[in-house]
Amino acid sequence: MTTTVEDGGRQNLFAKEPQMYIDPEVIEKMENEVYQTHNEKAEVLNGRFAMIGFVAAVVSYLTTGKLFFGVF
Repeated sequence: MTTTVEDGGRQNLFAKEPQMYIDPEVIEKMENEVYQTHNEKAEVLNGRFAMIGFVAAVVSYLTTGKLFFGVF
């Protein structure tokens, strides 16, 4: 364990931070730009649901003349 002294003269007895382990398969996917993060997947899904909602609103307006089947 490493000890260091801070500006106030107190010893800092915290352990070293362990090295992070990343699966070699994930590293390979990240290098090949095939890997998608959770946020990227969420943004794609959000965009798809928005487009489905927009198409549903247009179809509703074309069939009934009102949005959301008579509510507005």
